[in-house]
Amino acid sequence: MSIFSGSFQAEIQRCIVHQIRSSLKFVSWKDRKAVAKDLKTIYTAKTEEDAQLALTEFNDIWGSKYPHILQSWLNNWNELATFFKYPKSIQTLIYTTNSIESLNANIKRKTNSKGSFPTIDSAFKMLYMSTQEVQAKWERTSMRNWSEIYPQLCIFFSEIMEKYTK
Repeated sequence: MSIFSGSFQAEIQRCIVHQIRSSLKFVSWKDRKAVAKDLKTIYTAKTEEDAQLALTEFNDIWGSKYPHILQSWLNNWNELATFFKYPKSIQTLIYTTNSIESLNANIKRKTNSKGSFPTIDSAFKMLYMSTQEVQAKWERTSMRNWSEIYPQLCIFFSEIMEKYTK
C-alpha cells in the first residue's frame, strides 16, 4: 500500500541540499562555483514565481552544457517548491532534512553497534532509547527565531498545533 493512498494530507518538501548535491554531481570543477551560485538564486527566491524565473535564467546559461540539472529540477519541482508557500521563518525549517538525517544516523549507530537483538521488543526499546536521546539533544539546543516561527506554525498548521501543543 502506498503512503500516498487514502486520506494522506502531508505536504512533501524535498531536501534542497540534496537536490543541489545531485545537481552538482556531474558538473566540472571549473564550473561548479558558478553553477552553485546560479542554483542559489532559485532556492533563495522570495516567491515560487521568482524561483521559476531564476530556473529559466539558469537554463539559458547552463541548459545546453548541463541539461540534466534543469530536467532534475523540473521533474522534482512540485516537491522542491513546497516551502515557497510559507514565510521565510518556516522555510528555513523545512528546506533541508538534516534533523531527520541526524535521527536516522543516531539509530543506525546504535543498532550497528549492537549487532543483533534477541527479541523484537529489545529492538523497539533500542529505537525508543535512540529517539529519546536525540529528542533530549534537540531540547537542549534552542531554535533560532523560535518566537517568530511558532506563531507562523500555529497559523499554517492550526489543527496539528492545537492537537499537540495543549
